[in-house]
Amino acid sequence: MGTQLLGHARVLLGDRKADTGELRFLANRLCEALRDVLRVAESRGRRLPAPDGDGPAEPARDSS
Repeated sequence: MGTQLLGHARVLLGDRKADTGELRFLANRLCEALRDVLRVAESRGRRLPAPDGDGPAEPARDSS
């Protein structure tokens, strides 16, 4: 759905004849989609383990 919404937004924003009602409708759908994305990201973030403070491990470098 997000891909379709972005495609529709791109087309509508490129249309100089789009009226305020169409743009308002688009803005509302984009807000709904962003709210959903943030809700999912926050939910997933709560399930991730806390970092150990050392940062990401770097792979060993080949010295040959």
